[in-house]
Order: sequence, then C-alpha cells, then structure tokens
Amino acid sequence: MKVNLQDQVALVTGAAQGIGKSIAESLAANGARVVLTDVDFATVTETAAGHDGCLARQLDVTNPEQIAEVIAATVDKLGRLDIVVNNAGVNTMAHRVTIDEFPREEWDRLLNVDLNGLFAVSQAAARVMRGQGSGKIINIASVAGLVPLRLQCAFVAAKAGVINLTKAMAIELGQYGILVNGIAPGSIMTQGTRQLFYGEDGSFRDSVQQLLAHIPLARPGTTEEIAHAALFLAAPESSYITGHILTVDGGWTAGYTRDF
Repeated sequence: MKVNLQDQVALVTGAAQGIGKSIAESLAANGARVVLTDVDFATVTETAAGHDGCLARQLDVTNPEQIAEVIAATVDKLGRLDIVVNNAGVNTMAHRVTIDEFPREEWDRLLNVDLNGLFAVSQAAARVMRGQGSGKIINIASVAGLVPLRLQCAFVAAKAGVINLTKAMAIELGQYGILVNGIAPGSIMTQGTRQLFYGEDGSFRDSVQQLLAHIPLARPGTTEEIAHAALFLAAPESSYITGHILTVDGGWTAGYTRDF
C-alpha cells in the first residue's frame, strides 16, 4: 500500500516491536519522518537507524514530563507534528482471574499505560496540532474494547475507554482540523502471541484451534495488516473520516461463528 506522506512528521509510541514497529516502518516507507518511541530505547534506535529521516526517543507514556520533552523535541527538531499513533500498551498473562481476585496493582498498571498514557500523549500532541490547525491522532484499541473478553477486566476496561475517548476527542478537536480515529485489532501474530499460542511451551498452545474457530478467516492477522489500516487513516485520502474505529479482526466480532 502506497500513500504520499512526504514532509509529514509522525510520532509512534510503543514502536520497539510488533504492531508499533510495523506502523512506524510503514509510515517511514511512505515518506513520513517518524519519531519512534518506546521504553526500550536500544531497539527503537536500531530500527530508526534503518530509515532516513527517522529519530528514536525513549518514552514511558506514564511519565508526563518525558512526554512533554519528547513532543517538544520533535517539534524543535522536525518543525511540526502531523501524525501521532498511540500504540504503547500492556496486558497481563499472570492474572487471568475473575474481577474479585484481580490484583489492584495490576489494574492500576494496565490503566496507567493503556488509557492514562494514551490520554497524556494525545493531550500534549493536540496542543501542538491545534496551533498548526491540522493533525491526525490514531489510537490502537482492541476488539476487547468492543466485545469484552473474560478474565481480562483491566485490559477490557482500558480498551473500551480508548474507544470512547477516541470518539470524544474527535468531537472536540474536529473544529481545529484534527482528525481522531482508532483501530481495533483482533488476534495478531506478534512475538508474544506466537510464543503463547504457537510455541512448544506456550501457555495457550492447546487453545489455538478454539481461538481460530471464532475467526471467520481462520487465521491470526499480521502486524503489517494493522500497519496498512494505520497508513490508510494517516493518508491524505482519509480527510473526511474522524471518530471512527476501524476493526481489523478477520471477522471475529462480526457475529457468533459456529459449525451448526
């Protein structure tokens, strides 16, 4: 997929691996100057070095001071901020329990990264974009924010929050020329899911067929397929789309898949 992002400046959080890395590389391949950010500074530095005009910055989205520094440095170095992709996020595999047993500290950790961090980055970016009179914010949510999954109360709550926050931001910021949209990925083949579901010692190796049975396309998605969705929302051609959640899940949430 090719679009023209020449002279556009983009910032991607959680860009060290998986979906974030694929999005950052896709934006760069289409002409954008991309600032790749992550808590894993070494890895984003290596990725950024492979793309002309791209920069790497260490960023913990739960640190407001660091967010302000990275946004300011981006504008100072590259002159503007056109696209922000809020991808940084965490989940937990150690606490797949019902809400009455879910640890409060894990609830706080997930909400702080997945929702509060996204809010803080969006707030800082929106201030810059409002001054420019233009910009695009793309939030990575999840199908878990649309259709709750059991034993994941914190992740579900955070991603549901992301979905409605995305729509609220679109309503508020449209008058300033800022478009805000989200992407809700389904089961995506990242390093983590490959190990958990397909690795020899994966915790959910025995559940793969059950998972795939709920996906009409009968396979997990790729990080590149999420990157294509982000590229579409970042492209000039999506200029009349805001407040939309683009679901990329192989049909998982379309309805109840069953064999009778």
